[in-house]
Amino acid sequence: MQDRIILHIDFDSFFASVEQQDNMSLRGKPIGVTATNGRTAIIAASKEAKRLGIPNVTRTYDAWAICPSLIVVPARFVRYLEVSKQFLRICNNFSPTVEMFSLDEVFMDISLTVKLFGQDSIGIDRLIKTFKQKIAKEIGPFITVSVGVSYNKLLAKLASGLNKPNGVCVITTENIWEIYQKANLTDICGIGNRIADRLNKIGVYSLLQLRDTPLENLLNEFGDVEGHFLKQVGLGIDNEEVIPYTQLSQVKSVGRNYALPHNEYNKRIIQQNIFELCEEVSLKLRRLNKKAKTIGLGLRGSENYFQRKSFSEYLDNGFEIFKICKSFYDSWKPEMVRMISVWSGGLIDSNFTPIPLFEKAEKKNKLQAIIDNINDRFGDHTIRNGFLLYSDKLTTVPNGFGADTYEKSRLSKDVPNTNL
Repeated sequence: MQDRIILHIDFDSFFASVEQQDNMSLRGKPIGVTATNGRTAIIAASKEAKRLGIPNVTRTYDAWAICPSLIVVPARFVRYLEVSKQFLRICNNFSPTVEMFSLDEVFMDISLTVKLFGQDSIGIDRLIKTFKQKIAKEIGPFITVSVGVSYNKLLAKLASGLNKPNGVCVITTENIWEIYQKANLTDICGIGNRIADRLNKIGVYSLLQLRDTPLENLLNEFGDVEGHFLKQVGLGIDNEEVIPYTQLSQVKSVGRNYALPHNEYNKRIIQQNIFELCEEVSLKLRRLNKKAKTIGLGLRGSENYFQRKSFSEYLDNGFEIFKICKSFYDSWKPEMVRMISVWSGGLIDSNFTPIPLFEKAEKKNKLQAIIDNINDRFGDHTIRNGFLLYSDKLTTVPNGFGADTYEKSRLSKDVPNTNL
């Protein structure tokens, strides 16, 4: 596996850089991108804001305390997805094996194609230089990426974060322990603050100490799966393949999370938002030609709730899913809600579900197909249930922090890898 050459390519301050690329007046200034609905949290900070000490995720109140001149702009996820598609088209010119990790980062296996640019490190340097030039020319000079190079995905992703912005870092078998001496535990994908705290409690404060920690100690603290993962991290071992984004994994669930603009106490508004999310989940199910056997609802607010239930019939209709979610809601009677999650699982291809025996069910399916056609033509949620009258219209937008299976299925159609 050490003969592989894996790149992890990560946009620098992606959301903010796109805003600065599109709007010259924002260039060179500290900006923070917030959720479109106006929630008082910054989800992405520009390079200039980060240099002032404003992290990607922070409250606008705290960010303005650090930098009163910070400019706040609403997120445009549809625009970011357009840039991601341009990015993928460029990637496809350099390798047939490109895995989309999120909207702003990919893994790329260049083990075979790097030889087109030269031998050994010369070929890698030329490929990366050419790649960055195409980014600047085809997307914009204000958009930059940082690149990590190594012989596996774990180390390539670690490397991409060590020389930001617009940097390149290479981890080899010769320098891995030197890199591990400088990097933090939380620089590794999969080790967050909670895991790091637990490692600290057993005397592990660095990646080198993790390397030298007996497997038995990790298994006692973290269990079988997490313990073995951490030991592999300590040894710099990762045998995962780069899976092309056009090679779709099986869809196991479809869901949608939504943070309300403010703490919401109005029960009708809360239920309208639940309904809208149920409609969106059902729309995704139908576009994937799937139906769900299990439905779940989660609410966060004055208290946190989550419940899911499996049924004998399979569902892909928003109203039917909402009736289930409403029964959960009615049993909880939450005082205040600030985040809603609707989830569906136990999926099966719609072709494998029973054909409706009654005329009423058949008419319902035909009506749903007509509504879907109209929404496809004029935009999601063009036709809505009467219960949603006068309610805010949610926008079906791509997930900003992770390319889920539904989005990957659309990307594979919109950006087929036909360049090589």
